[in-house]
Amino acid sequence: MKKFKSSRESRVSITELMLPSHSNFGGKVHGGHILNLMDQIAFACASKHSQSYCVTASVNRVDFLNPIEVGELATLKASINYTGKTSMVVGVRVESENVTTGEVKHCNSSYFTMVAKGKDGKNKAVPGLILKTKQDIRRFARSKERKQSAYKRDSKYESNNFKVNEYLEFLEGENVKMDLD
Repeated sequence: MKKFKSSRESRVSITELMLPSHSNFGGKVHGGHILNLMDQIAFACASKHSQSYCVTASVNRVDFLNPIEVGELATLKASINYTGKTSMVVGVRVESENVTTGEVKHCNSSYFTMVAKGKDGKNKAVPGLILKTKQDIRRFARSKERKQSAYKRDSKYESNNFKVNEYLEFLEGENVKMDLD
C-alpha cells in the first residue's frame, strides 16, 4: 500500500435516475434516500483510498439546499479531504440535473468521517494525503479545523464540566420553560 495518495486517486462519482419509489409524501425525493446514497459513495471513496473496509464514524452537517425532483438525475461526487492516522474525511457533493432543460442544481454538500478497519476488525492506518493544489490545502485545513471545533464543543458540554448558571441567560428568549429542581 502507498504511504501517500492524492485525492484524485480515490475520487468517485455516481449518477442515478430518481424514481417515484424514491419520493416522499410531498413528491420530492426523500432526504433519507439521498443520505443513503451519500453514505454509499463516502464508503466507496474511503475504501478506495485506504484499500480497506471502512465504517462511518460521523457525518458533519447535512443541509438540503434544493429539492430533487422525481425524473431528475442525481449525481454524487466524493473525494478525500483529510486523512488522520486511521480516519478520513470524505467530502460529498450532490447535484441534480433536469434531463429536459439541462439545469443543474447544487443540492447538498456534507462531510463523512470514515474509519478504516483491518481484517481483525481493529482500526487500520490509512495512507496520508498528497496536497497538490490550493483547493486541496483549503479542504484539508477546513476539515482539520472542523475536527478541532467538534472536539472543543463536545468537551465544553460534557456533564462533569457543564455549569448550568453560565447558560441560563443564553437560553432567554428561546421556546423553553425552565422548571429546575
